[in-house]
Amino acid sequence: MSTLTLLPDPSTPLNRETAAQAFVDVLDGHATDDAIAAFLIGLTERGESSIEIAEAARALRNRLIPISAPAGAIDVCGTGGDGHHTLNVSTAVSLVVASTGVPVAKHGNRAASSKAGAADTLEILGLDMERAGANAEASLHEIGIAFLFAANHHPAMRRITPIRQRIGRRTIFNLMGPLANPAGVTRQLIGIARPDYAATYAAALEQLGTEAAVVVSGEEGLDEISCAGPSRAVSIGNTTLPERITPEDAGLPRHPISAIVGGDPAYNAAALRRLLLGEKGAYRDAVLLNAAAALIVAGTAQTLPQGVHIAADALDSGAANALLDRWIAYS
Repeated sequence: MSTLTLLPDPSTPLNRETAAQAFVDVLDGHATDDAIAAFLIGLTERGESSIEIAEAARALRNRLIPISAPAGAIDVCGTGGDGHHTLNVSTAVSLVVASTGVPVAKHGNRAASSKAGAADTLEILGLDMERAGANAEASLHEIGIAFLFAANHHPAMRRITPIRQRIGRRTIFNLMGPLANPAGVTRQLIGIARPDYAATYAAALEQLGTEAAVVVSGEEGLDEISCAGPSRAVSIGNTTLPERITPEDAGLPRHPISAIVGGDPAYNAAALRRLLLGEKGAYRDAVLLNAAAALIVAGTAQTLPQGVHIAADALDSGAANALLDRWIAYS
């Protein structure tokens, strides 16, 4: 590294040009590790702006390894870090939605702050992560679902990961996963664990050319639509959900968050398989609620009750379970 760049002072919001150059310097190693750490901590302490989030995502998108996706493909994921350690709701939602005919490019990773990430749980169920990654583009086109393992698609993050681990706290990169899907999806249901930050995050997403998306956050700090009470929803582009969503809006009962608390990957995998085999209860209702919203984003449903009906049929008919089996065999 011959010439090192000074990163901007993060104590005041950066304009678009300065933010764009700063994240190029961060991701391409044009600054020292100490300077990058101080910059990321400074952004976090001040609170990242929508411009900074968008430009960080844009820089990461420009350095990822992409795949092609069918028209209308969506992603359903959360930023994580909500501390509730729930069962894998977005993973189950992805299977349910894909089994209705909507292609789902599921971007995910192993557990960071949770006990079982999407990759951990799917691996226990029998999905070969190495083969699923290698076959992601083909499986998305041929069977309508793929798991895009973040480590396979974001080589620029290899240098940043040790710095983040050293910092040991949330940074702007905790928000990047849903904004840097390798399939380039333009329709998304994104959960964020900070209700007060949903509008800022949505504004960043809007700057990135999103066709239709909803950013949701449970009022208890859940990075999905809550089965326990009200959630905030910020709609972007060609889709609209109420700004405040409750389970009753979808015709579903409430359940305490404790009813969907998960465990290790084996525990979560067993719960997911039981759900796909028709088990009723809080996990099913949480999945139906979030799947309904995802189906609205996809344009398959017009209302939450209609989305619940479509999602319930995918579970009760065995379509979602059959898709998981086909995916495992494909991988």
